Amino acid sequence: MIFFAADDHYGSNPGKAIYDNIKSDYDILFKENDWSIFTDHDLPEKCSLLVLNMIADASVMEMPGPDAEKYVKEYCEKGGNLLLLHGSSAAFWHWNWWRPIVGLRWIRGTDPDGFAASTHPYAPCTIKVCKTRHPLAAQLKKINLPEDEIYTSMEQTCPVSVVMDTTFELGTFPQCYETATPWGGKIVGFIPGHSPAATSNPELIYNIKTIINYLAA
Repeated sequence: MIFFAADDHYGSNPGKAIYDNIKSDYDILFKENDWSIFTDHDLPEKCSLLVLNMIADASVMEMPGPDAEKYVKEYCEKGGNLLLLHGSSAAFWHWNWWRPIVGLRWIRGTDPDGFAASTHPYAPCTIKVCKTRHPLAAQLKKINLPEDEIYTSMEQTCPVSVVMDTTFELGTFPQCYETATPWGGKIVGFIPGHSPAATSNPELIYNIKTIINYLAA
């Protein structure tokens, strides 16, 4: 079963919008603003893929606690794969073991490691496939998005393979990448998608389903 945890992201509900567009295609346990998904459903044993669209301490939710940390880490230590949507590289930014493994990390304003905060200018953008031999490159589609958050100034915490990027007036920025956990699991970060116009975009949903199929294979 796929476990999908989301916050409501200040009322924009991007995780729920994505879930509503993919739920008919997968066996998914989805929870929004409910961290019991990590503690009450046997995450290490029953989860085949962990999908996150959340940032710890964002919106109305408290931090996921030590029990959540125990089970998420057990899942990762078993070699479990993760799909990090939008800002989910900061899903557990308060856990010291999490921050170094996520590949490209969204940095909050009071970073425990002392890095300057990441930024998210608003602009329309085209997300395109990079020149790469990564297996996802032949499957993903270009996306044209209206004005939305574009994540910039992220920390590269470990080696990554960038699969999609976007270029606008401030430069070129990764939008999809893969890295590996220390325990052999795959992490794919798929960064675009915050506004309702983005999270209902057919190409964006197609790409998310393509990545899920890749990670759950």
